[in-house]
Amino acid sequence: MSTIADNIGLVNDRIRTAAQAVQRDETSVHLLAVSKTKPAQAVREAHAAGLRDFGENYLQEALGKQAELTDLPLSWHFIGPIQSNKTRAIAENFAWVHSVDRLKIAQRLSEQRPADLAPLNICIQVNVSGEASKSGCTPADLPALAEAINRLPRLKLRGLMAIPEPTDDRAEQDAAFAKVRDLQESLNLKLDTLSMGMSHDLESAIAQGATWVRIGTALFGARDYGQP
Repeated sequence: MSTIADNIGLVNDRIRTAAQAVQRDETSVHLLAVSKTKPAQAVREAHAAGLRDFGENYLQEALGKQAELTDLPLSWHFIGPIQSNKTRAIAENFAWVHSVDRLKIAQRLSEQRPADLAPLNICIQVNVSGEASKSGCTPADLPALAEAINRLPRLKLRGLMAIPEPTDDRAEQDAAFAKVRDLQESLNLKLDTLSMGMSHDLESAIAQGATWVRIGTALFGARDYGQP
């Protein structure tokens, strides 16, 4: 039975191979371990195997893990939908937020980010596939939203995040991720981050410029949604 450390090695091999295939430096692609629904012990094992960055979707679950793991130098990323009543805790306890899709949320994060912490790294989530069930701003609304967020204090706009409609068709994957890249380039802002690609499509995401790939299943196994 494979261990988390074994799985990390396999994913890093995939990242390396995908980067080399498009003449990218493999160090330009960062692995974000998506630890939602997984226990703190799994995060501890992943850290022991070399990972530092962990992504969480559910605030209360994340705060519980953070409390158990205060002895480790971890960087926490919030990657789930954000409710207004959760912004203060997110602003106080995370280094990155990948899922901002409304100016109101960004304003609250800016106002509530403690002055003694570094500016909160922000990615705007864009709904590139037009799925009604997905969060994210529309491509049409992106330029104005990006300009507004870029002016907020206590935040640092880093780039875009997307979760395209799942498909096994490589050409469709490439087209969706290329759209995200092109949208970012069209903004004419100093952005350095594309958060896109998961366990099933990280190769395509890297080919189209991903700098963070958000990997859960390939590291930790299938998620148990019966857990809190």
